[in-house]
Amino acid sequence: MSIFVTLDQGVPANVADREPRERRCYEFLDRLGVSYRRADHEAAATMEICREIEKSLGCPICKNLLLTNRQQTDFYLLLMEGDKVFKTKYLSKALGCSRLSFATDEHMEQLVDITPGSLSVLGLMNDPEKKVRLVIDCPVLEQPEIGFHPCRNTSTLAVSMADFREKILPALGHEATVVELPVEP
Repeated sequence: MSIFVTLDQGVPANVADREPRERRCYEFLDRLGVSYRRADHEAAATMEICREIEKSLGCPICKNLLLTNRQQTDFYLLLMEGDKVFKTKYLSKALGCSRLSFATDEHMEQLVDITPGSLSVLGLMNDPEKKVRLVIDCPVLEQPEIGFHPCRNTSTLAVSMADFREKILPALGHEATVVELPVEP
């Protein structure tokens, strides 16, 4: 598989042509003084495509999953390594809650103003009521950089882990729960 990727630094020159939710991400990062590399590419709705982008961007792109309990009253945004297999039983046990399942597309749009395939930690800036709990698998935090979409899956940003921890997470206002999910053989 080969996809066309354009690399650049910071805000795109054509930012006025981008969707409002994407523009808000760039404004948010600029306000925080976060520098980043940006890859523009075709829609990346799968981790297989993201692996190709990782090669160009030079950093791992984390998998982002929006999960909910059976009653659909509690919601979780899980950040985990892209190649790691997600098993709900391990996360449910780590969080001490009943079995989790994937939230609906409607929940994704209502809670974090993101369409399916574009889920990103930056979507939490659209959740001022903190209805979504942020959960991060420990190995993600051990990387020197983290890659994620600016709420649109046609771009991917590479941010230093220091900026992620010291600037982005505090500004999002969602305290992260760190878990250690096992690697499936």
